[in-house]
Amino acid sequence: MTLAIEKVGPALVVSPQGQLNSANAASVESELLRQIDNGENKVVLDLSSLDYISSAGLRVMLLAAKRLKQKGGALALCSIQPHVREVFDISGFLSILTVVDARDDALDLMA
Repeated sequence: MTLAIEKVGPALVVSPQGQLNSANAASVESELLRQIDNGENKVVLDLSSLDYISSAGLRVMLLAAKRLKQKGGALALCSIQPHVREVFDISGFLSILTVVDARDDALDLMA
């Protein structure tokens, strides 16, 4: 698992690559929460390179969304691969998180 992080306008774009599972969820969570606690309040998770997500990975997404909401910020997920999107759908996360198709759409939400 690698995390590509870049600032695009007012948004921090985080692009996890590989698998987000119990083996690496704690480190991803730590990095995301560190960015949020350091003042980032508009975060886009570009999931185009995420091949797999476990329940531990879903928990990371939920924690990031809650922390951003507490700080008056926003989280948007984009470019979710079909098999990963199915996990979000089955878990009910599609109805509680902001999910858009394309990265540009997510960035527009953060403008």
